[in-house]
Amino acid sequence: MEDNQSIKLDDFFDTTRYDIEEKISSTISDEKIREILHGGKRLRSLLTQLTFKTCTEGKETHEDYQRSLESAVSIELAHGASLIHDDIIDKDAERRGKPAFHIKEGIGHAILTGHRMLAMGFDIALNHGKVVAKLYVDSWNEVVNGEINEVDFNRNGHKEQSLKSTIFEAYDKIIDLKTASLFSSACEAGALEANMSGDILKVFRQYGREIGLAYQLADDLVDLANGEMIDSVIIPLLNRLEKKPIKKTSFKRWEIKRKFAKNEDKIRQYYIDEITKHVRKAEEISKSDVIPHSSYKDLLMDAPSYIINRMLSEINISI
Repeated sequence: MEDNQSIKLDDFFDTTRYDIEEKISSTISDEKIREILHGGKRLRSLLTQLTFKTCTEGKETHEDYQRSLESAVSIELAHGASLIHDDIIDKDAERRGKPAFHIKEGIGHAILTGHRMLAMGFDIALNHGKVVAKLYVDSWNEVVNGEINEVDFNRNGHKEQSLKSTIFEAYDKIIDLKTASLFSSACEAGALEANMSGDILKVFRQYGREIGLAYQLADDLVDLANGEMIDSVIIPLLNRLEKKPIKKTSFKRWEIKRKFAKNEDKIRQYYIDEITKHVRKAEEISKSDVIPHSSYKDLLMDAPSYIINRMLSEINISI
């Protein structure tokens, strides 16, 4: 539990991360699942705790806090399951600097372990009430829909999308569903654990979504800077900048790389502008009068740029 006087965001995150790790260890006995969760940034569950603290400063009991940490564990389980499935779909051999789970255990075992993690997370959510359980299910449905959209996009080369606007809309939708939805739900979950209802849930939902959008854009920018060119990312970006729509089936890979190199500075600036836009929106939302005044409300203002700049520091960019 944090002293709420003059608290700093990095101190809050460090202390809360420790509490989340302790709760994961005491809640999950399966060693393989604990291994899967090991090394995560815990961003979503940290935001859950930040919104919870913002709503309960000075009022929560030890039991309230421990219960909110359980909610954070359910979020980590869902996120961890999504990463297992991501690695299989994307044929990624590594995760967090180590062999991906499906490489070590096989695809079948990995898929089933992901399902087990989702069931464990849902069981926790259900013990926290129907509203929390529904949020969990709805969030996972959005993540899955985002994954399906991305798989379809990469497989079909957007054959049915000939307009530049619709191609880019597909990219935005994937980001929104696949990543921003879980950030959004994480923030809402913290408010629900604090027994909030009504407009404040909408405010935190949108706050988390803006951070999630900025985070995925920052993640894509880092990948591009490191030479990774995923079709669902690079094709929409080139279509945004080129005069004519680009279809994956119309160009060889080397041609797409050439076009990217030609537009690299514009793409980089596009990302910086979009990331900044979403961070500023999240900061503005954090000032809402609906959110009760507290020491932690100030941290809500600091969190978006803190999270995104830590991501972008890998490529020496800050906003």
